[in-house]
Parts: sequence; C-alpha cells; structure tokens
Amino acid sequence: MIIAAFMGVSLAAASGFRVFLPPFILSLAVRADFIDIDLVGSQLEFFTSTPSIIILGIATIAEFAAYYAPLIDSLLDTIATPAAVIAGIGVTAVSLEGSEPIIQWAIAVIAGGGMSATIQTATVATRGISSTFTLGVANPVVATGENIASVALTIIAILAPILAIVFAVLLALLLIRRRITKSSQSMETD
Repeated sequence: MIIAAFMGVSLAAASGFRVFLPPFILSLAVRADFIDIDLVGSQLEFFTSTPSIIILGIATIAEFAAYYAPLIDSLLDTIATPAAVIAGIGVTAVSLEGSEPIIQWAIAVIAGGGMSATIQTATVATRGISSTFTLGVANPVVATGENIASVALTIIAILAPILAIVFAVLLALLLIRRRITKSSQSMETD
C-alpha cells in the first residue's frame, strides 16, 4: 500500500503539470496489466474501459496543444486548476484501490489533491510571470517544460514510485519555500 500511495501522489504531482496525461497513462498501464490494481467489481472499473482510454487520450493531446495557443493557455489555467486537483485525487484513489476506503480517500484527498494543487498553482504563477514579462512570447517554452515534467514524472511514478515521490516532495517543498519567501518579501516592502 505504501508503494501504491507513493505512485498515486507522484501521479497527482504530474497532474499538476497536465491534468489528463497521468490518468491516461495510468489507465493504459492498468489495462495492459503493467500495474496490478484490482478494479474488478470496483466503482472505478470504468477507468480502464476503451471509451475512457480514448477520451483521456484525446483530452491529453488537446491539452498539450492548447498550452501552445496564445491566450488559450491562460484561459485554460482557470479551468485546469480545479481539474488538476480532481485528477490528483482521482489518480491517487485509483492507485490505492483495494485498500481500506477511509485510508484510500484520506490519502487521495489530502496528499493527492494537495500535491496537484501545489504544482498547478506554481504552473499558473509561472505562466502569469511569463505572460507579464514576455507578453506571452515565452509561454510555449514554459508549456514545453511542463509537458516534459508531466511525462517524465508520470513515467517515473509508474516505473519507480519511490524515486518519483522523493522528486515530487522535493519539488513541492521547493515551490512552497519559494512562495513563503515571496510572501515575506512582499510583506516587508509594504
């Protein structure tokens, strides 16, 4: 269960970069029996259905492409923030399928949702800074970095969950520390 939690929370972090990629790759991995998650008779068995995989695949491609379109990328951030939290909770819950429901959902909501919210908030801030200082010209560079981070973290989460959770926690701590530092600096200037 601990490795499953590590994988789920790491996938949640990847969902903070891109909402649809981690659920898409996870559904493919479960469907291919690469990951042993018992979804039989579960409320989550729809997750590995062919229509779900097709919809998640199309949504993944559309999301990746949309972040390269000026103005749409910023608009998408408004929608992506709550969606990233929901996706983070979802991939963590699916990863913990078969464990005690109270533990499954507590970890999914607190750790999974919190991790994806932390990463997503940082990506929104980064894109906002990029839009402000470069008038959006550098946003495709930001989008490429986020795409790479999401793909890499998703793959690492599935193949090496312990390594992925270390990376995800360090990244989250760095982002939180950076946010606290900026907040204290702005309070000092006021």
